[in-house]
This record gives sequence, structure tokens and C-alpha cells, in this order.
Amino acid sequence: MSDSQIPSRGPLPEPLEVSQIPPSELAPEVKPEEESRSSALLREITTSNALLSVLAVVLALVAGAILIAFTDEDVQASAGYFFSRPSDLLTAAWEAVSGAYSSLFQGAIYNFRADNFQAGIRPLTETLTFATPLIAAGLGVALSFRVGLFNIGARGQMLVASAAAGYVGFAWELPTGIHLIVAVLAGILAGALWGGIVGLLKARTGAHEVIVTIMLNYIAFYLISFMLRTPGLLQAPGSNNPKSPAMLPTAVLPDLLGPRYNLHLGFLVVLVATVYVWYLLNRSSLGFQFRAVGENPNAARVAGIKVKNMYLYAMLLAGGLAGLAGVNQVLGTVTTGFSSGIDAGIGFDAITVALLGGSTPWGVFFAGILFGAFKAGGFAMQAGQGIPIDIIVVVQSLIVLFIAAPPLVRSVFHLPAPGTKRRSGRGKSGKSGTGTSAKPTKSAKAVNQ
Repeated sequence: MSDSQIPSRGPLPEPLEVSQIPPSELAPEVKPEEESRSSALLREITTSNALLSVLAVVLALVAGAILIAFTDEDVQASAGYFFSRPSDLLTAAWEAVSGAYSSLFQGAIYNFRADNFQAGIRPLTETLTFATPLIAAGLGVALSFRVGLFNIGARGQMLVASAAAGYVGFAWELPTGIHLIVAVLAGILAGALWGGIVGLLKARTGAHEVIVTIMLNYIAFYLISFMLRTPGLLQAPGSNNPKSPAMLPTAVLPDLLGPRYNLHLGFLVVLVATVYVWYLLNRSSLGFQFRAVGENPNAARVAGIKVKNMYLYAMLLAGGLAGLAGVNQVLGTVTTGFSSGIDAGIGFDAITVALLGGSTPWGVFFAGILFGAFKAGGFAMQAGQGIPIDIIVVVQSLIVLFIAAPPLVRSVFHLPAPGTKRRSGRGKSGKSGTGTSAKPTKSAKAVNQ
């Protein structure tokens, strides 16, 4: 067939430029699959700091259980013939761990072996008593954390507050009610001033708060030790021991549930302090400035916030809260006189409580109760099962370790990292990927031509 015999089909269409093709025809818009409400809630829970703290406690308790099993004599004896009767080792380990944690619970929450309900709840009241100064000091440390300051001087602030409140408590004779209020305010004011020294040096000279608080801890300790050895200052008259006189009855925090329990009014005061710190940080303009400085001090300075003043105000409040912990120690727990060890390590435990609570007021409150339970139940565990009290210290240390290593906790429990969203589902074509159709569009055919 010649060329003249080929039927004419008309002129070929000119190929379209890519810029002339509507985007909807060139590549259909892919709308990301919206995350369901339940999936969003689950993702928020699994990436929250609260869950991370709970899981850190769980891991620490598991590690403590392993230590308890390894230190038990029956477990060590049954390990010698493990391959002949492996069930003996597992039974001994279970009895050791369950017995220890059962004693811990009965010594911290409720004693099922007690004769009546009043005696059964005594462990819970002991837990709250131990938790009271921990919560107060933890609030002071957490408040400084929110402003970007690492306050490890709660011990010194507690010691100074204990000395001030104690001196007012045994040396001043005031009417009932007024005496207690004056003693409490004296302790809070002393702790605030001791913490304010840190804020002032940080604001005016740029001194690092860690170094300053460490030095002030030593200064407070040796200053109080000197005053307890000096007649006419804090030492009890006629005594050669470094101990203060007993507090006057009008300066002692009254019992909440009667004389058979050690829980005193200080717990309610700390509860009010928790509400106040929550309101301060979340509902007040000063708290907003605190949080802004803690997030980015340079941006806060550009926004017109006086960063140096915020450092001073924060340390004043933090010192006052730590001082409240010292007041509870000297006027509520130790009313027969105090020594230089009145802080009982609470100043450093407060750092752990603040970390476990995520530097939030209510987180610190419940973390303080947890550590109070450890303290109250640890003695019962040692007395009932012969478990060394050092196991509780190891558990507390492991809690700090796991909180300081969030990726480790997430990897153990296979939790997503913060900010990770659920992957989108399959596309409309039924294949994974972007969800676009595999068939080329008409415009794409034109481009190919």
C-alpha cells in the first residue's frame, strides 16, 4: 500500500506541557488518613511522662525483686541443686519476693494482721507522715526546675529553717495558736532567705546555682552544728550533747487523728502548699513568667520578662517550701529536741521526688507519698522478713536511673517516642504507600506521547 492510499486521521495533537496539566490530573491529592480519637488518646497516654514515671517504678520494683531473691538464704541454698529440682529455686524465690513486698505493703498501706481497723490503717498514717516533708521539699526543688534552676540546696534550706522554727518553738513563750503560727512563719522565712542567697548570686553575678547550693549546704550544716554545741544558742541548758531543748507544747503541730497516730497538721499545710504551687505555675502571671524563663530565658528576655528577677523570686519560693519541710521535721516529727541530722536526707530525696513527679505539683505530691511508703514499709520489711533496708535505697536509686533514661524505659515496653504519630493506613488502591492509583491518567498519557 502506497502512502497515498493511507487514510488520513487528521493532524496529531500537540503534546501538552507539564505546566498546562491541572495538578489534580497529574497527581491526585492524597489526603492523610485522620487519626481516630481512640488512637490519639492511646498515643497521648503511651508518650506521657506520667506513664513513664509509673513504668520506671515498675522496673525498679522488678530489679528490687531480683535483688531480694539473690540475697535470700533459701534461694541460695536451693540454687545448689537447681538442675535436679528447679521448682525448689522458683518456689523459694517467689516466697522471698512475695513475703518482702507483702511486708512492704502491710507496713506502708494497711496491716491485715491488725486486730481492728484503727490499728490496720496506722501504716498509712505513717506513710503520710514520712511523705509530708518529702512533698514540701520536693515542691521547692520542682519549682526551681520549672525556672531552669537545678536547686540541690534543699538540705541547707531545711537546716536553717529547722533552727529558726526550733528556736522560736523552745525559746519564745507565746499564746497558744500564735506561737505555732510564728514558729512556722519563722522557719519558712529562714528557708526563703537561704534560698534567696542563691537566686541573688545567680541574678547579679551569674554564679552557678549548683556550686552555690552545695557550698550553702555545708555552711548550713556546720553553722547549725556550731550553734547546737554553744550554750545560749541552740544547745539545751545543762547538756553536753549537740541537741536543742524540747519544743514547747504551744509550738507543736497538733495531731490530726489523735495521739495514737503520728500524722499531724503539717500534712494539711503541705496539701495547701501543693494547691498553691499548682495555682502559681498554671494560673498566675508570675507562674507564666517562670515557665517562660525555664523554657527559653533568651526568648523570655526579648519578650520583656526580667529574667534575673525571676531567678530571685523562684529561689525565694523554693527556699520557703524547703523551709516548710524543715518546720514539719522539728515541730511535727521531732518535738523532743533536734540535732544537726534533722534533715534525715530529705533534702536529697526531694530531688528524686521532683524528678519522679515530672516537676509538676501534683506529680510531686504523689511521688512524695510513694517515697513515704517506701520509708514506712522498708522498716516493716526489714523487721518482718529480714530484708536489708538498703534494698529500698537501691529501688529508689533505680527509679532515678530509669527516669533519667527515658529511651531505655520505652525500649523495654516498646513505647513510641513523644511526637510520634500513628502511621497512615493503606491507600484507596489497597496497596501500602501514598495511596495513589496505579493507572496513569489521560494527561499523563499525553505527556508520554
